[in-house]
Amino acid sequence: MRRQFILTVVIVVVLEVVLCILYPSFLWSLLIVAPLLLLGFRDYFQTKHAVLRNFPIVGHARYLLEMIRPEIYQYFIESDTDGRPFGRDERNIVYQRAKKVRDTVAFGTLEDIYQVGYEWINHSLAPHHMHPEEMRVTIGGPDCQQPYSASIFNISAMSYGSLSANAILALSSGAKLGDFAHNTGEGGVSPYHFDGGGDLIWQLGTGYFGCRTDDGRFNPETFAETAKHPQIKMIELKLSQGAKPGHGGILPAAKVTPEIAKIRHVPLGKDVISPPAHTEFDTPIGLLEFIGRLRDLSGGKPVGFKLCIGKRREFLAICKAMVETGILPDFIAIDGGEGGTGAAPPEFSNHVGTPLIEGLIFAHNALVGFDLRDKIKIIASGKVSSAFEMVKRLALGADVCYAARSMMMATGCIQALKCNTNHCPVGVATQDPNLMAGLVPSDKKVRVANYHRETLKATAEILGAAGLHGTDQLRPWHIMRRTSPTEINHYAEIYHYLDRGSLLHEPYPADYARACQAAAADTFAHVYDR
Repeated sequence: MRRQFILTVVIVVVLEVVLCILYPSFLWSLLIVAPLLLLGFRDYFQTKHAVLRNFPIVGHARYLLEMIRPEIYQYFIESDTDGRPFGRDERNIVYQRAKKVRDTVAFGTLEDIYQVGYEWINHSLAPHHMHPEEMRVTIGGPDCQQPYSASIFNISAMSYGSLSANAILALSSGAKLGDFAHNTGEGGVSPYHFDGGGDLIWQLGTGYFGCRTDDGRFNPETFAETAKHPQIKMIELKLSQGAKPGHGGILPAAKVTPEIAKIRHVPLGKDVISPPAHTEFDTPIGLLEFIGRLRDLSGGKPVGFKLCIGKRREFLAICKAMVETGILPDFIAIDGGEGGTGAAPPEFSNHVGTPLIEGLIFAHNALVGFDLRDKIKIIASGKVSSAFEMVKRLALGADVCYAARSMMMATGCIQALKCNTNHCPVGVATQDPNLMAGLVPSDKKVRVANYHRETLKATAEILGAAGLHGTDQLRPWHIMRRTSPTEINHYAEIYHYLDRGSLLHEPYPADYARACQAAAADTFAHVYDR
């Protein structure tokens, strides 16, 4: 629509002039046409609203619906995997904080506190004030030479290609303003990541984009050259992702521009589909050796891996390999099966991969059981949009959180669900230059930083209200859940948390015994299938 606006204006003006000359009685129509044209030009040139920049005049219909949404919202309500309403409250939190408008509510809680599944954290009669800027976590184990002081809230993996250049620039610039990190996604490091100036977590997927040979294998020389850039603070090896675990990444051909093809070292005109598995290793020990190699090539920066938990014995096999080799990742990012912002087959998106809470608790337990937890940080990713969601994940086993969709919304995403079509109406998830022009990085970077800052502030307020002095004091028993109409349990009662070192020797805890007995450091296969 932005592309056709000027042409439409010219046609309308010419027709109006001709009609007024031929039929003077049509002069009254100027009272309608002139204000609409002025409104259209205002929409076209303003920088705050991508919908209006891309769809002058007609874009106001969206804001009209938004104004009356409380009355009609029930007809358009979305649902998450729990069947609970999802969307309105979370969107409001992100938009209000990104725009720095009032984010308080009237008339009490927005949720049914007596509904099964309702969760909360108990407050203390000895509350205190916490400083948000103090909530940082140092990531880097004993073999790391350049540890990174990370914010507890960072931008999750979203690639250039999946997102537009302007969106990447806004996110990286926002990370710079707010002093937090931006994960590049598996699409490689683009000039827009560097131009934004933010701290970067370079993600390597199975396609090794940005450091691959002509035949798609890993190129150590190219990797080392890029990894030593001062903006790149950590390296993340992606084993799987929540949206489609066990399936390679997908970038539709319509989004593959010449620039993206050059960055990724892939051909034009074809869908870019990453292999489902890595070619540089095929065993747990091989994985850790590759991590050690990446750490050396990067100059000793923190290196970890990301995965959505699948077969439990495979993760336990990696833990056994850590104990056997002494090679440890500096961090592990756990993605939930409910996560993901890009293109994914619906069966994978809905039914493959462990949900975040179960996956997070399992990974935390496994590291505790093998006495590795104090050496490795855990990052949790999956539908984090509010301070309470972050507090919950930190209490259940994470040290740091990633957010994807809420950070997209801070850049202007309206959840049009066009991410995989190249027709994103607000320029976030498209390579169409006319649509991309609607997103102005200089405006959206401030909103990204605002959202991060206000969410950290709310997190600090929750911790202070609970009488805690830091995120490291959060424990599973701090999060309460209504498990039936008449029963309440905290998470340490709902899930079994292991004792330190309990997986290093038999007898193993009963609920981990079968998986632990089937795991071996030298294979991802079941020990009896070798």
